[in-house]
Amino acid sequence: MTYQAFYRAYRPQSFAEMSGQKHIKQTLQNALSSDKTTHAYLFSGPRGTGKTSTAKIFAKALNCEAGPAKEPCNTCEICTSITNGSNPDVLEFDAASHSRVEEMREVIEKVRFAPSNARYKVYIIDEVHMLSTSAFNALLKTLEEPPPHAVFVLATTEPHKIPLTIISRCQRFDFKRISQNDIVERMIQVLDDAGIAYDEKVLRLIAQASAGGMRDALSILDQVVSYSDGTMTVEDALFITGSIGSEAFVHIARALVDGDVNGALSQLDQLVMDGKDPVRLMEDLVTFFRDLLIMKHVPDAQEIVELADVTDEVKVLAERYSQERLYQSIQVATEMQQEMRFSNHAKIYVETALIRLSQLSTKPAAVSGDVSTISDEQVQKLERKIAQLEAQLNSGGAPVAEQPKRQRQRAQSSIKVPVGRIQEVLKSATKPAIQQIKSQWALILQQMQRSHAALLNDAEPVAASDSAFVLKFKYEIHCQMAIDNQTFSTSFPQVVEDVTGTLYEVLYTPEEQWMEIRSSFLATNQVSGSTDQLEDIEEQATQEDPLVSEATKLFGEEFVEIKED
Repeated sequence: MTYQAFYRAYRPQSFAEMSGQKHIKQTLQNALSSDKTTHAYLFSGPRGTGKTSTAKIFAKALNCEAGPAKEPCNTCEICTSITNGSNPDVLEFDAASHSRVEEMREVIEKVRFAPSNARYKVYIIDEVHMLSTSAFNALLKTLEEPPPHAVFVLATTEPHKIPLTIISRCQRFDFKRISQNDIVERMIQVLDDAGIAYDEKVLRLIAQASAGGMRDALSILDQVVSYSDGTMTVEDALFITGSIGSEAFVHIARALVDGDVNGALSQLDQLVMDGKDPVRLMEDLVTFFRDLLIMKHVPDAQEIVELADVTDEVKVLAERYSQERLYQSIQVATEMQQEMRFSNHAKIYVETALIRLSQLSTKPAAVSGDVSTISDEQVQKLERKIAQLEAQLNSGGAPVAEQPKRQRQRAQSSIKVPVGRIQEVLKSATKPAIQQIKSQWALILQQMQRSHAALLNDAEPVAASDSAFVLKFKYEIHCQMAIDNQTFSTSFPQVVEDVTGTLYEVLYTPEEQWMEIRSSFLATNQVSGSTDQLEDIEEQATQEDPLVSEATKLFGEEFVEIKED
């Protein structure tokens, strides 16, 4: 027999062999023992947490000759055939490679037939979120009214991509990441069964690198066993996983607290020369500072820390760091970690972070409100305030007036809007002119480049003459981008000309400034302007008001009357 990888050879075959997921095991076993199983289940969670394995164990427990039972016997003919994948009544379906509706219909057509030798026909659909919309629609009716002998188990790592109509017809079970202790315990069982010597430090390194996935942990373990020469070492595990040992971070942290920038940067250069990823290094540095912070507050932190070894040397290092400095270190390292993801010079960010970390104060920051930090000026201010309150109480009158606060002025817009040119357009604006542009607006957006059309998502024409129109932007930033983009400013009038047949001059303005210009124009021209022209402009203004538009949709134009305050 050919060699099988650990994650295949030691796949759990019963609920008792499963690691973690206690809440799921207990719920399914109780349903099996009380014969209250349902027709559809949704297993969601990160990769390698046991979704498909649980589905196969559940299928065996349902169809076991001694069942339904809390545990499959794994000895009867049905259990053996399900384990081998040869039972025709338990179908494991990969939606990633069979996502078409035709393939789903072929499966559904066979659902109505009774099982050949088992109690239930169980359909395990893995990566169900990969099904097409048509395939989901085909599956929906069967999930809603399945035959009594059919059970569906849907497994996915991305439940948000599944239609709610499918989710609402299933019992949902959310698989959690497996704890490091459970992963280490399972690896010990595997190595004991395989007769391979191990070091628990190596297993903890592998468990940390697996990020809560049992399959990943067993795959890495298989690789480390193959790489090592008889005995697994920490160095082997660090090389395979790309992780960094605790000793390196102890050296860096000690250099930082001593202010030895050269020592910290030298250690960084050595790690990068050894092929370590700077992004991974920064992530592990955040974890190391987190471990030091926990060690300052938890007496026995052996089971909680992830990266640091709880030794006397590390405990002394944790005491040298103040709590405030650890908070600041985690904050600085996290900020750099976020920034370096989008850079091609990750090592420079790490070097910058180490320099900043070495310059942090070793003293805790002053707490706001501490009596010892109140200055003489603050004391005098408090005394004056108390005197004012006492005077107010003694006089029984109104409160003593303080110097009125300066009202915060709204920041002036940096956009130079052509107010005079817009007013000229308003003087000759007509309803047919603006209606011509608005009627073709959707077609104009379709003819534009996607990046240019995105600038106009919240923009609309609000006034037009025969040769020019005003384009209002909801947000000032979008207006500024449109003005600054020379390519957009050149191509947009040409697209409008291609659609409408008229080469318009386009005037850009933010919404706030447009409202001021329109109000000023209406007030100025109320007497001297043409009545029909002013009515056209007022009507155009009301058309752009979303409240007016919504009211018109709900009640109709004949019941909506616009009144200007």
